[in-house]
Amino acid sequence: MRIRLAGISRSFDGASVLRGIDFDDEVTTLAIIGPSGGGKSTLLRILGGLLPASAGTVEVDGEEVPADEAALARYRSSLGFVFQDGGLFHHLSARENIALPLRAVHGMTEAEAAARADELLGRFGLAGEGDKRPAQLSGGQRQRVAIARAVAPRPKMLLLDEPTSALDPEYTTEVLDLLRDLKEEGTRFIAVTHEMGFAHHACDAVAFLCQGTLMEYGPSEELFTAPKTPELKRFLGKLLEWSV
Repeated sequence: MRIRLAGISRSFDGASVLRGIDFDDEVTTLAIIGPSGGGKSTLLRILGGLLPASAGTVEVDGEEVPADEAALARYRSSLGFVFQDGGLFHHLSARENIALPLRAVHGMTEAEAAARADELLGRFGLAGEGDKRPAQLSGGQRQRVAIARAVAPRPKMLLLDEPTSALDPEYTTEVLDLLRDLKEEGTRFIAVTHEMGFAHHACDAVAFLCQGTLMEYGPSEELFTAPKTPELKRFLGKLLEWSV
């Protein structure tokens, strides 16, 4: 998927969050990293058509992200979204959390949606959990259900916003292992993440956002082993100081 950003800016109540971001490249697996308040989640939401930019344009595969609501809904339905808390419906079972959007948004029959949900539950190690509601699942299981829901309609790309931020280390590993497996199967994704090991080893490229600007972008190995800006050097130095 080729993504082109031209002069993307975004402000909230007069405060600038993104400042003139330009980007143009083919994206397979991309990690967006940077300090808190740097605009990472805002940029991801603009890419997904969930939030309009204050200025600038977004093009995906040569087509500008539409502004009218009907076309924008079709664009969003071509993507899969996973947020920090998973965004599951708490009154529905794990199976129905996956199946409902397939019926309501993607036009599958009840039988087709149920079959796809059961297929993914089995594939993601949740075969015995389909009838449980989110409160009955562990944090890692809930996020795996959320990812299953996102990939169920076979989207062009997944957009993940800190999918492990609320998880204990054990559950974090479960989710990161699953995303690594999806990458190996050819799934494309953009992930806002604070997990530097995942960004370094599981993503082909990394974008470093700081103070609302895209300060560095390139192959993950290059950014982690030879950061060019003092901001990225300082950011990685702080995070890796206590690494084991």
